[in-house]
Formats: sequence, structure tokens, C-alpha cells
Amino acid sequence: MQLSRALRLSPSQPAPNPQSGGSIAFVGAGGKTTAIFLLARELQSQIENRKLVLSEACPERRRRVETSAIIVTAASHLGAWQIPLADHHIVAESPEEIGELPEGITLVTGPIEADRTQPVNSSVLSWLHEVSKNKNLPFLIEADGSRARPLKAPAAREPPIPDFVETVIVVAGLGGLGQPLDEDHVHRPHLFSTLSGLALNQPVTPASLVRLLTHPAGGLKNIPARARRVALLNQAETPELQSIGGGIARDLLGHFDSILVGSLHQNGFHTFERTAGIVLAAGESKRFGQPKQLLDWKGKPFVRQVAETALHAGLWPVIIVTGSNAEQVEKAVMGLEVTIVRNQNWQSGQGASIAAGVRALPKNTGASIFLLADQPQIPVEILRALVETHAQNLPAILAPLALEEKRANPVLFDRIAFPDLLQLAGDVGGRALFGKYKVEYLPWHDEALLLDVDTPEDYERLKKLISLS
Repeated sequence: MQLSRALRLSPSQPAPNPQSGGSIAFVGAGGKTTAIFLLARELQSQIENRKLVLSEACPERRRRVETSAIIVTAASHLGAWQIPLADHHIVAESPEEIGELPEGITLVTGPIEADRTQPVNSSVLSWLHEVSKNKNLPFLIEADGSRARPLKAPAAREPPIPDFVETVIVVAGLGGLGQPLDEDHVHRPHLFSTLSGLALNQPVTPASLVRLLTHPAGGLKNIPARARRVALLNQAETPELQSIGGGIARDLLGHFDSILVGSLHQNGFHTFERTAGIVLAAGESKRFGQPKQLLDWKGKPFVRQVAETALHAGLWPVIIVTGSNAEQVEKAVMGLEVTIVRNQNWQSGQGASIAAGVRALPKNTGASIFLLADQPQIPVEILRALVETHAQNLPAILAPLALEEKRANPVLFDRIAFPDLLQLAGDVGGRALFGKYKVEYLPWHDEALLLDVDTPEDYERLKKLISLS
């Protein structure tokens, strides 16, 4: 997955978009400049492709499309050798020195001194921000220096992140793992040691990197309160480092909105975000004759078993949507770390329960898996597989494909589909969106995924199937 898509900055992704005046700051170490110009080239390609589509559809409309200029600047020093990465370079100590921005990627810096560009001053930075907003231009800012080390700890005045920035990308090079905590491998190793608790000259461990990145004076330092937080774990160029990076990402999820693991040189990333679990447990169970949510499953009510499976799989938050027999169902999950959402309109059908669950999701939720309260047999492994597969390319809808090529539950919906899920009403489930979005399938040859309990006979069949497995 390319960097822009992994960051949800492609036109189809619902996240802060630099094509709409967003400002992105890059801090940390291990590939900031490479990331900036890689992202700039990808956004430039997207803009040009969009222009081409508009030109073919309506030549007159294409002429009204804004310029494809992309602004890159630095609130820190850049090496002079990095200047050719841009299409144009403007040295400016005042806004008047900039003039009209040309097409392509324009790097704006302060004067060049001793083979390094000086940071732009506050007046130039503010002017560039206003231009990016008014003309809907991508605005990428390098706001940190690291002296080409894979890892660093910020000094007292670092990083100089402007208050207007909407997304902050904290870069860390996994190539620094296992290397000694010293000047050769870490910029400011003494500060890294203080913030991470790792002794100098000891090998840098994943745990110490997590402590550094989650420290208020480390990776989280100076990030504006309303900014989206993204950790970019670069240099994961081997299966081993990709696996280690995935473990680090899971430890960072409580502190960052999104974590990318991959390689800028290979331009391939996985995106780790919060994946919620929404348990639909509001139905009346009229056909069954008693609340299915409370049927026994190995000594536990159905709904409790489903909720525990979601929690064990690492889904967060886990939301239980109740309705009919609400008090009894809610009592059945008492003591679990779940959020209860009572759907007062449960009689209208499943659509209202789906919408109620989506409304309760935190704003930084990347996807949600919908689980049925009458499927206690769903294993932890399928939930984890859905999450991991979604991280690879962020499909809008991901569903298991069971025996005989039959679509099964549970189904994962990316955040791109949340607005449509909120519009569901009546006895209409998520399958109503299958015609709008491309559905990807995860082969999972387990007949149990196809079973739900509508009648007492289904219940007996389910118990028999599981007893034989």
C-alpha cells in the first residue's frame, strides 16, 4: 500500500486531506525528508490524474481546477543536497519574495548557510499556510532534524511544530533496533535514555522505542491538541522487522490515531488503527421464542461469549447494542470492558441498531467488525485475521468466505462506509452497501461461520457441530 493511501490521503479516504488545505508536519528520525517528497510526488500524481479525468469529462471544468502546486517547507534545517528533490526552490525571508507559486513541488526555505538551508521564519510560514488554505494546496512541513540517525529524542526547543498543523507524522527508523544507544545510532542518546529508561550503550529494544514514542517529552512532544497523530515506523524491510513493527504498532494504538509499518524505499505499508467490535444484541428473537442473546454457550450467555471473543481479539471499543430485553442482556455482560448502547428504536429492525453502534464509535476508529449475538462460535482467530488483512490495503468491506464460496459473518466495514451505515434504517443490514463498495473476501474454510440461531433446531445443530469439531 502506497504512503498516501496508508495515510488515508487519497481522494476516497475519509481523513484530513492535504488537497483540501490540510497541513502535515513530519518529526522524528529515520526518513522524514524521504517521506515528505515521496508523499508530495504521490499527491501530485493524484491531482494530475484528477485533472485528466475532469478534462475528459468536461474540458471547461478542467480549466477551473486549482493549480497542482504542492508546498514543502522546513521549520528546521535541511541539507542543501536535498533541494533537487523538489521541482522548484525559493529562498524567502519575507512573503513578498515568494510570488506566484509554480506548478509542481515547490520547496521554500530560508537562506543557505554552510551547506544547510535555514528554517523559514514565522511570517513566511504563516503566509504559506494561508495560501495553502485559500488555494487548497498540500502543505508539507519538515519540523525536526535528526542528523541522518534512525532514531532521536527531541531537545528542549524541538520539535517546532506550528499550531495550525492538522496532522503530525512521527517517524522512527526500525533499523535502529538492536543497535547500541550511542551517538552513532541515535541522535541525542542521553535524552533517549532519560525518556525511555534504557541505559546508554545498551541495544535499543522495541519496548524502549515504545516508551520514547509515547512519552509527552518524546514522540508526543509539541503536537497540537487537535492534530491527528500518526506514527510512521520506517525501515521495516524484512519479515522480522515487519513483525516487530506490528507488535510496536499495537502498543502505540492508545497514543496515536494511526500507525504505519513498512519501508519508504519499497513504498509499502500496513496501516494499524483502532478496530472496534459492535455486537448486535437488540433483537426480540420472536422466531426462537426466547431471548437468543441469553442462551447458554459452555456455561455463558451467548452475548457474553461474543463480547469476550471480541475483547480477546483486541477489538476496541467493544459496543453492545441492546434493545429488546435490554436489562437482562446488559446484566449478562456486566463486568466486561464494554460500552452499552441501548437502541430505543430496536423494533424497526437491524438497520437502526447498526446506526446506533456506529454513532457511538470514537472519531479515530479505523474500522468496525459487526458481530451477531447469536453466533457465539465465532473464533478469535477470524477477528484477528480480518484486522490484519484490513491493515494491508484498507478495503471498504471485508468478509469471510466460507465453504462453497459462501459469504459469512462477521463482516468488517472500513470507516469510509460509516456515513452510509449511519443512514441505515428498518430491517436492512450492512449488506445493503455491498453494491456501492467493492467487497473483498478472506477465505476461511470453517462451516461454523455460516451458522446462526433462528430456531431451536438451529441451536441443536450448532451445539452438535461444535461438539464434533
